[in-house]
Amino acid sequence: MVAAATSLATAWIETVWKALAAVTDPEIPVISVVELGIVRSVEWRADELIVTVTPTYSGCPATELIAADIDRALAATGIAKYRIETKLAPAWTTDWIDPAARDRLARFGITPPGVRSSDPLRAIDVSAISRRRTAEPVACPRCASRHTRELSRFGSTPCKAQYRCEDCLEPFDYFKPH
Repeated sequence: MVAAATSLATAWIETVWKALAAVTDPEIPVISVVELGIVRSVEWRADELIVTVTPTYSGCPATELIAADIDRALAATGIAKYRIETKLAPAWTTDWIDPAARDRLARFGITPPGVRSSDPLRAIDVSAISRRRTAEPVACPRCASRHTRELSRFGSTPCKAQYRCEDCLEPFDYFKPH
């Protein structure tokens, strides 16, 4: 009996992950909230499904819309009792972006940040972020040139900076490392 219940719970969790993988980020529609790393976990606690999310930053204007989209996706699975929990610690990091999503970001015209560490759950080293921002030139997502310059620390959204390629002359967003 316990094995059957565990198997059913596992099947539901897989269903939920698939449903959440279809929820796109409202500001970057080419990647899902799962690929972005916003969805941290899906688990059963007693008879309630808990989906834990971490916003990209506490002031993100898309947080409420993302929660509503996740709520719709969960309701569509047919699960009767679920809850979305927001967890702010550890803080979200761009290291949580899925590698395939990084490629889609670049094809979409947004240069993704480099990966900071092999352990994305480690504490954020603010000095490392500052070094990383200036250590390597940002590559143009269109022509791959590293002959680029920052135009504005803030791009189309606060989590991105505006850059311009000095070779192809195209402007582009750079997803700032967090």
